[in-house]
Amino acid sequence: MVRAIEDHCPDQLKLPYYLWTREAVQGYVEKRFGIRRSVWTIGRWLAEWGFTPQKPRRRAFEQNPEAVEQWVKKIYPLLHARAKREHALMYWGDEMGLRSDHSTGRTFGRRGQTPVIAGTGQRFRCNMISALTNKGQLCFMVFKKRFTTDVLLDFMKRLVRQNKRKVYLIVDNHPVHRAQRISRWLKANTDHICRVYLPPYSPELNPDEFLNQDVKSNSVGRHRPHDQEEMISNVRRYLRSRQRRPNLVNAIFMQNLFAMLAFNYAIYFTLPLITRLWITKK
Repeated sequence: MVRAIEDHCPDQLKLPYYLWTREAVQGYVEKRFGIRRSVWTIGRWLAEWGFTPQKPRRRAFEQNPEAVEQWVKKIYPLLHARAKREHALMYWGDEMGLRSDHSTGRTFGRRGQTPVIAGTGQRFRCNMISALTNKGQLCFMVFKKRFTTDVLLDFMKRLVRQNKRKVYLIVDNHPVHRAQRISRWLKANTDHICRVYLPPYSPELNPDEFLNQDVKSNSVGRHRPHDQEEMISNVRRYLRSRQRRPNLVNAIFMQNLFAMLAFNYAIYFTLPLITRLWITKK
C-alpha cells in the first residue's frame, strides 16, 4: 500500500482521483484488498505510515526524463568545466509577468469573519527578466511592454557590460530565446556571452524560478499598489534590495535547492551527484 502511494498517482491505478486523498486511499484499499474502512481510520493509517497532506509540485507531461538526466549527468558537468577553464560566470536566467491582483499570505481575523483587504479594482501588470549566479550576483530588468527579442537583446547587452568576464547564460526554450536575431548577435559576440538551453519543460532545474516566486510573494503579493507605476517601483526596489545582499539571493537559491532535491531524488539521479552539481561554485 505504501509503495503504491509513493510510486503512483491514483489515476495510474485506475481510480477516479487525481491526488492521494483519504477518499482515494479508501477506494484503493477497498478495490485492492476488499476492506472497507472510514476516512478517519484511513487518516490514522496514513499518519502511521509517515504521510502528511502536502501541496504537490507540478511537472509537465511533456518533460523527457532521459533528456533531464542527460543534461544533469553529462551536459552540465562539461559546461561547468568549460566555464571554469575560461574563468567565465554562469548565470541562470528567466522572465515572468506580474499582475496587480496576485495575492499571497494570510491575515488574522475573528473566527467565522473573513477579513476584507482594500485594493484597486483595476488590473495592471508589468514584466521582469532576471539572471543570477549561485554566488548571489543578480541582474534584472523591469519593463511594461511584452517580452520580445528587443527586450532580451537589451538585457543580454547589459549583462555583458556589467561583467568583465565571459558570461554563460542558461535559459529555457522560450521562442524569444531561440529567435534568429538573438542567435546572430550571440554568434557575433561569442567571446563575451554564450547561451545554453535547459531541457524542455524543466523549470525545477532553474534556480531563477525561485527568485521569481520570491518576488511574486514578497514584492507583489503582500502589497496593494494603486497603479502600474507604483507596482513597478515596488518590484525594482525589492530587487535592488536583493542585489545589495547577495547572501539572501544565495539563501533563496539554497533553500529551494534542497526542496527540489527531495522532489527529484527518487526520479532522476542520486543525492551526491546533484548536490555536487548545484553547490559547486562557478
